[in-house]
Formats: sequence, C-alpha cells, structure tokens
Amino acid sequence: MSDFLPTGIQLTYLVAASLFILGLKKLGSPATARNGNIVAAVGMLLAIAATMLDQHVLNYEMILLGLAIGSGIGAIVAYKVQMTEMPQMVGLLNGLGGAASALVAVAEFWRLLDSSQTIPLDVNISMLLDVLIGGVTFTGSFLAFAKLQGLISGSPITFPFQQPFNLLLLGAYIVGSAYLIITPDSLPIFLGVVGVSLVLGVMFVIPIGGGDMPVVISLLNSLSGVAAAAAGFVVMNNMLIIAGALVGASGLILTEIMCKAMNRSLFSVLFSAFGTGSSSGGAASGGATDQSVRSIDPEEGAMMLGYARSVVIVPGYGMAVAQAQHSVRELSDQLEKMGVDVKYAIHPVAGRMPGHMNVLLAEANVPYTQLYDMDDINPQFDQADVALVIGANDVVNPAARSDTSSPIYGMPILEVDRAKQTIVIKRGMSTGFAGVDNELFYKDKTTMLFGSAKDMVAKLVSEVKQL
Repeated sequence: MSDFLPTGIQLTYLVAASLFILGLKKLGSPATARNGNIVAAVGMLLAIAATMLDQHVLNYEMILLGLAIGSGIGAIVAYKVQMTEMPQMVGLLNGLGGAASALVAVAEFWRLLDSSQTIPLDVNISMLLDVLIGGVTFTGSFLAFAKLQGLISGSPITFPFQQPFNLLLLGAYIVGSAYLIITPDSLPIFLGVVGVSLVLGVMFVIPIGGGDMPVVISLLNSLSGVAAAAAGFVVMNNMLIIAGALVGASGLILTEIMCKAMNRSLFSVLFSAFGTGSSSGGAASGGATDQSVRSIDPEEGAMMLGYARSVVIVPGYGMAVAQAQHSVRELSDQLEKMGVDVKYAIHPVAGRMPGHMNVLLAEANVPYTQLYDMDDINPQFDQADVALVIGANDVVNPAARSDTSSPIYGMPILEVDRAKQTIVIKRGMSTGFAGVDNELFYKDKTTMLFGSAKDMVAKLVSEVKQL
C-alpha cells in the first residue's frame, strides 16, 4: 500500500492535468466554455484530493478549515458580484493566486531556516523567483482592481525618473537575491527582497492607463501561473508545476492576442503611459472638434431598426456600465420577431478584460450562433442596413484605419462605418480610453442617440413594439 500510494497520486495528477488541457481547449469557444470550466474544475478537485493523500500533508484540520472559509467567501462573492464587475473579480483572483504562491516560498524558507537545514541551490533560486513573480502579481493585480473599481484614477500615473527608479528596485532585488544564494540563512535580507517585489508590482501597474487593462489582466493572469509553477518547484509538486505552466502559457498567448488586437507591442502597453484612463465628461452637443453631429430620438431609431433587413449590434464598455445586456437581448428578440436578421460584433478588447462582452451577453442568454468575432463580421458590414453601437468607442473609430497621425492608427477595428446606417448610443461626446476623438460620430451616415445605454435600449424596445 505504501508503494502504491505515491504512484496512485502521480497517476491522479496525470488525469487531472489531462482534464486541465481539455478544459482549456473547451474554453476557447463560447459554446463550450461552460463545459470546459466544469471539466477543469473536476481536474482541480482530483488534484486537491490526491495532494491531501500525500504523506507530507500532516495537518488536515487546518487545511479543511481553510477550504471551508475559502469556499464560503468564494460562494458569497460569486453570488453578489455583478457580471459588469467581472474584470475586477478576475484582477483580485490573479492577485490572490500570486500571493498564495509567494507565501509558499516564504513558508518554505521559514521552515528550512527554523529547522537549520541547508537550503539547496535549486530550491533557493525557485523561492526567489516565486517571491518576485508572486509579489509583483499580488500588488499589481490589486492595483489593477483599484483602477477598474474607480478607487484610484484609471489614468496613467507617472513621475520624473520613474523608469530609473524601477531599475534601481530591480537591481536591489537582484543584489539581495545574489546575497541570499551565497548566504541563504539571512532572514532580514529575505524579508527585504519580499518587500521590494511588492513595491515592484505597484510600480509595474501605475503607469498603465485604463484602456490597456485587458492586456494587463491577461499578463497578470500569466504571471500568476508562472508563480504557481515556481511554487511547485519549491515544494516539488508535479501537479502545481503543470497547472502553473498551463496558466502561464495560456495567459501569455492571450496577452499576445490582446496586443495584436490593439496593434500595440507589449513594451508599449507597459511603458508608454497610453490613454487617458477616463471616458467621463463631454456633452451631447460638444466634442473635441467643431464638427456637427446628427442626433435622433428613440422613435426615429426604432423605425430605422424595425424596417431594416439586417442589424449588427456592437456592444462596448458603455453597455457593461449601464448593465444593459438584458435590454439588448430583449431588443434583439423583438427585431427577430419582425423578421430582422440580428448579429453581434465582438471586438477582442471591448470592455475591461478579455471576453468581457461575451460574458455579459452569455449572462443575457444571447445565442452563441449570433456572436461574431471581428474578422468574421467585418466583411458583412457592407450588407448591414443598420449598425447599432452601444457604448463602444475606440474599437469602432475609423481613424485607426485612415489617420496616420492618430495614436490608434493601425489598430484593427469593427468597421461599422461601412454599414448603410449607424446608430451610436452614448451619454455624450467624450473620448474613449485612448483619449482620441471618434471620427465615426461625424460621418454622414451616423446618428447619435444620447443617453444611458440601458434607458435608450429600453425606449427602443418600447418603440419597436409599437411599429
């Protein structure tokens, strides 16, 4: 039995890893994402159960207490958090994952120091990497949460000599790590490098604008996985290494996809302090230029939509803020009853996290078959009678295609201006997170419907029903 147990644990880890891979595969499509989440959760349950049987796990009471407390908090949070607040939730979970990994390294260092054991070189290096990556992920993610939640300004925060200061911090960490490799039993130096890693996380996120948060969240998700893998090397747990590597790799791939969708390099996102970070302000009659716009009321908008043959709905962050996804679904259903072909155009970086619009529309039970990504829907805008833009801004700005002097030039956009008519629902004429005025608003084929997305869509539904 004693010989079988370690083998059984490793075999269970292999099954769990296979379920993780299958779950990630299913998460790649909105139609299978829920099943993928369940498959991955089963894999995690197996991994936890196998780890609980490991002979190194001695204090089951504390583990069960932690599971109970964590499960209770998780259930309450999952029930209370609105779908519009998912980006903040993801940021918090990334941060907690990084903190957990870093604490594993801290606990292992403390255990080895307390037992007067010599810390092996490979374990020492793994602990130092774990502390660095986990600490940066922890404070960086919590700062991203604060920006998304509006607790602090979403604008880039910069100060003179910021990058030299960051390099000084990184240099201090490297020097401290080198000292610990030579003298691994120095507790004050170890606590010092832990503190430096936490400060580095803050300095990593503060110069990044709110418009780049989808990329930051993806990158922090990747870093939380790398931290978990490093923790796996610290405690020599194969499952932790595999799971961390999968999360790290998938997060990095997603980060690359986000950068490509914004036509930005990762270096530019992290160090250029791009975007205003705020889309507030602006009036219905004013903007960054003296060009005029054409506004309509809900009755006119309903007539345009109701008598169209095809409508493409483009959701954006304004829809998320107003929590208008259910009203949008009701409008879509009403139009379909009138024989209108309705599609949804999803930009990869619309919202504040990857897949933000997909999550919101899934909550409203919008059929997956109606969701089209950017590459699939763009060729269809020429045949669309009406493009209905709900709270989107930078991702539909034609300046990205035509204005070489624009900061967003070259960014792939949803080409809504190619539709026969475009209706934009927006509170005012304020810019998006890129801080760039939107040429779409002044096009001859564009009409503006000013007001809250939820209120305006509800009025459109009411008017459409009377047609």
